[in-house]
Amino acid sequence: MGIYLNPGNDEYKKAVNSEIYVDKTGLIAFTNRILNTEQRNICVSRPRRFGKSMAANMLVAYYDKNCDSKELFCGLNIADDESFERHINKYNVIHINMIDIISRVSSMDEMIDYLQRRILWDIKKEYADLDCFDWNDLVEVMSTIYSEKKQSFIIIIDEWDCIFRKFPDDYDEHKKYLDFLRFFIKGKSYVALAYMTGILPIKKYGEHSDLNMFDEYSMTNQRELAEFTGFTGEEVQKLCVQYDMSFDNMKQWYDGYDLKGVQVYNPRSVVMSLLGHDFDSYWTKTETYEALKKYIQLDMYNLKELVTRLIAGESVPVNPNKFQNDMTTLESADDVLTLLVHLGYLTYDFYNETVSIPNQEVQKEFINCIEDGGWESVMDAIRSSDKLLDATLNGDEKIVASMIEHAHQENASILKYNDENALACVVSLAYYSAKKDYLIYRELAGGKGYADMVFVPRNGVNKSAIVVELKYNKTADAAIEQIKDRQYVEGLKAYKGEVLLVDINYNADSDSVNYKKHECIIEKIRIQ
Repeated sequence: MGIYLNPGNDEYKKAVNSEIYVDKTGLIAFTNRILNTEQRNICVSRPRRFGKSMAANMLVAYYDKNCDSKELFCGLNIADDESFERHINKYNVIHINMIDIISRVSSMDEMIDYLQRRILWDIKKEYADLDCFDWNDLVEVMSTIYSEKKQSFIIIIDEWDCIFRKFPDDYDEHKKYLDFLRFFIKGKSYVALAYMTGILPIKKYGEHSDLNMFDEYSMTNQRELAEFTGFTGEEVQKLCVQYDMSFDNMKQWYDGYDLKGVQVYNPRSVVMSLLGHDFDSYWTKTETYEALKKYIQLDMYNLKELVTRLIAGESVPVNPNKFQNDMTTLESADDVLTLLVHLGYLTYDFYNETVSIPNQEVQKEFINCIEDGGWESVMDAIRSSDKLLDATLNGDEKIVASMIEHAHQENASILKYNDENALACVVSLAYYSAKKDYLIYRELAGGKGYADMVFVPRNGVNKSAIVVELKYNKTADAAIEQIKDRQYVEGLKAYKGEVLLVDINYNADSDSVNYKKHECIIEKIRIQ
């Protein structure tokens, strides 16, 4: 049986038959291991267009006993798993897409009533011979089937959290929905597997979640499901060879989601890029940038400084554990940044507990959101960044010093002025356009220390590498000597060619006539 899905393999067959299909059936091997165990209830959350529905349809096609999908899965990875034959097409599957359900009702009471009647309607067709005490009680009916027929159920709920987007501030409605799911699933012997997927993890109320029987797999910790969250580097590399596309460019545009050390690519964008044979912002075009703008424009929690640092390429510390798993209970910068992780606009480094912007596609969306409304100084630095890079490559020290001084002064209202980290952030903004041609590293290990900033040309880019040292109240000559003495260029490793040693220094002595005056020295060397 399947709600709005008969037979069960139709939708998944469309995915397999598509021009580009990446085999993620290893997920089935995982769900087979947790069937009828204490770990049988899982909630897998990830951003929109990251394959949530495809994964749900795949599980339906595999488990649904009312269809024969063995041929569909033969040749895929799961066919080689020892559990393949044991579970394929052996279960009653209840597949619910909550977007379909919620679109038909105007309140949570209506939704719960409609959903129960709809499931019972399917069950009655399948079990017309069943003698049940109360055919209007969903839990009673399913419990009877399990006890008398010895047949369990797999419950798959897609877009489980759309309720919280439709009723964002109605906590009474939220509680009704969570209470229904708890009564329907928690502790029920008839559940062999409950698989929920959505954008958000399970909503928290007070100290505990109403659905605390679920194991969570989210964008802050996908645990053993990381490789099934998006495309892996190995998968994308094979596709790039097949479609004769640059893997380096693909990585620059769509990689960067760090899931506990596993790097994954945005699957929607990779597919669109390969089919169109170009590089563009495909994922962000599926939803207006207002979704992001709403949160980064919040005039609270020091968000402006944090977002500026993120745009400059920095990683920002965050504590995701206080997040209440909704889009409205935002009580700190940590909550806002954690929400952006779940929405796919930031990536979370589990081990360092920091967030950053994952790739060029998302970076462009951040720039779209700040082009107007109080971010003029940041945008001015970004718009001037091509000119600054050209001046650096041409060795024009006065222009470089003047432009960095202007950017530093203009952004003093956002970032601390006399702070080396803030100066590094300003310089990163000022060199924003360099990201197209360079890999940019902060605090890159050199021979006897760490270079403040290192610009390494991307593959195929014929430009000089750049090593930048940032100082205040020092002499420019001394900083250049520090670059040489500490052998910072050794951080360039395999790079061969011209390297520009750039010192940017300013006077932080408020009693000096040269207070806030910046200077720059650029020297060329060559690595053979």
